[in-house]
Amino acid sequence: MSDIVVVTSSQLCKCDFLKRIESIAAARPRAVILREKQLSEEEYFRLAQRVKDILLPSGIKLICHNFVDAAIRLKVKSIHLPLAVLKNTPREKLLFFEEIGASCHSIEDIAEAKAAGCTYATIGNIFETDCKKGLKGRGTDFLERCCRQNILPLWAIGGITAENIASVRAAGAQCCCIMSAFMRCDDPKILLSSLERGK
Repeated sequence: MSDIVVVTSSQLCKCDFLKRIESIAAARPRAVILREKQLSEEEYFRLAQRVKDILLPSGIKLICHNFVDAAIRLKVKSIHLPLAVLKNTPREKLLFFEEIGASCHSIEDIAEAKAAGCTYATIGNIFETDCKKGLKGRGTDFLERCCRQNILPLWAIGGITAENIASVRAAGAQCCCIMSAFMRCDDPKILLSSLERGK
């Protein structure tokens, strides 16, 4: 199974977004986190339904983001939440999900995510990234310290490329999350192959 997780941002996409989802599905990453924070919940629900229909035949896991009620309506059992949203979501709603992730930036955040019921956490940003211009990457030493705590499986995010992904894996990350490159590349299949080979 691939250790690459695609995180979406339709605003970065240089082609039709649903066509891009089709080509990502053909590349066969581990999962797609549908992260479309600019949408209303109803807009998100409609988009997520279409993305779910595209991913389903390929067996690619859809992870909904932020909108808990939309995910429940869609019967999507995986959710990724900002830590603040996670902490404010009623426990009975979280019980619906088989997989819960949270966006974390410190060992303390990871411990909070675990206490709130998470099964994994994203940790970043590992390297400087276009999405957070000027924000210095925390680096693979930071990632390794977080992984060594063994609190939750960690998915690294932020500026990961084929040139640096080997160091991310060596630090102990279970998965590597990529956003901008998959939204902007010419061919997701070629990109995923280069990331899986890693240098």
